[in-house]
Formats: sequence, structure tokens, C-alpha cells
Amino acid sequence: MTVAARPERVWDLLVDVRWWPRWGPSVRCAELDGGATRLGPGATGRVWGPAGPGAPFRVTAFEEGRRWAWEVAGVGATEHVVQALGAERCRLGFGVPWPAAPYLAVCRVAAGRIRRLAEAADAG
Repeated sequence: MTVAARPERVWDLLVDVRWWPRWGPSVRCAELDGGATRLGPGATGRVWGPAGPGAPFRVTAFEEGRRWAWEVAGVGATEHVVQALGAERCRLGFGVPWPAAPYLAVCRVAAGRIRRLAEAADAG
């Protein structure tokens, strides 16, 4: 999905766990171990879905400003990608493991929310 906002803005929304409930349809809350708010290589924490207890997560791949992936409760989960298309535009993408292909519908909703948040922030 193309986003008319600075790539850095989109990246910030992806790696700051305080934003996840605003754009993630399946995220009620998230926190990082140690009290940090931004992901980094190997970061660990907990994520809460719409109901039930929080599940542990671990960042399994991290390239600053470009992409990160994680596992939740020991299972490979979503990859998040930002590709700069100049200073004021970027491409946002998600990847999921093949068995989780139906989750791409949730990712589509999340991408739309991220686009709205990022474009509104860059416009104002």
C-alpha cells in the first residue's frame, strides 16, 4: 500500500507499541519488557488480543527504518515493511506465514489505519 507520508512517520507507528492498539485490529494492548516503548533487535514483550491474557512476543528480524518481524507465543507471525519512495511517500507492506494467509485481511485493515494516521500527522 502506498502512503503519502514520510517513511520515518510510518516506521514510528510500526515500532512504537503505544500506537499498536490504534492501528492493529487484533491488538488491545502491548508492552515491551523493561518499560521501553520502541522495538529494536531482539526486543521482547507481551501483546494482548481482543480477549484473554497477554502472549509473549520476540522480535526475530529488525532492519532499522525498513522492516521487522516477530514471533508471538513462539509462533512465527507478521513481517512489517516500509520502503521509501522519496522523502514524502513510502510503500507499507505486511507478510504472514503461509498457514496464516487468512490473517492478510486483518493486515489490510491495519495498513489502512496506519496510512490514515501517518497522512494525518504529516498534513498537520
